[in-house]
Amino acid sequence: RIIIQRVTSASVTVEGRLVSSIGPGLMVLVGITVDDTPKDAEHMVRKILNTRIWNDDRGRGWEKSVVQMGYEVLLVSQFTLYGMMKGNKPDFHKAMGSEHSRAFYDNFVSAVRSKYTPDRVKDGEFGAWMHVALVNDGPITLQLDSRKYTYEGESDSAPSSAPKKAATTTTTTTSTTAATPSSTTPTPSTTAQPAEAAATTTTTTTPQPTTTDTSPTTHP
Repeated sequence: RIIIQRVTSASVTVEGRLVSSIGPGLMVLVGITVDDTPKDAEHMVRKILNTRIWNDDRGRGWEKSVVQMGYEVLLVSQFTLYGMMKGNKPDFHKAMGSEHSRAFYDNFVSAVRSKYTPDRVKDGEFGAWMHVALVNDGPITLQLDSRKYTYEGESDSAPSSAPKKAATTTTTTTSTTAATPSSTTPTPSTTAQPAEAAATTTTTTTPQPTTTDTSPTTHP
């Protein structure tokens, strides 16, 4: 999970010591959960470098990425992105433990650098109590979660079309189910007609005994 912020400047200091700083570009908070895999990391590397949040030369918005602009990237590890509240206290059991997350994070930083100009990708200090300063430009802030996407043989646009397919299937199934009772409905209607005839017969026979009883009574 990452938080991308478009900035005019950003910096990280630890105990009064400047660790990293950038000018215009992206300040990215990086959270790693217990079951993240290299595929999650690969996907996020692509998103960081290809997300289009700057105007192009003609002033059209959301057209250029940090790579196209030639800007910088500042990566900062932040396990609190996977915090959950238990009452009024945050719990971080979904965050990957530091014994594994350090190597995962270092590989992630290296992957971003390998896909871009290395000296344009800066880093905080893993595990340290950092002071992060930034000037958010916009403000523009995006949260991206890799688990919203499918990687095997699908493009980034595939997840948005998948729910539509599921909805179509559900609609078709509902229509088929609705059609089944309606096709059997005429059968009970046909059966109901003899029942009405029987009722009519009973009603017809009822006055006949009454008429017969009346006739002998009038003879005397």
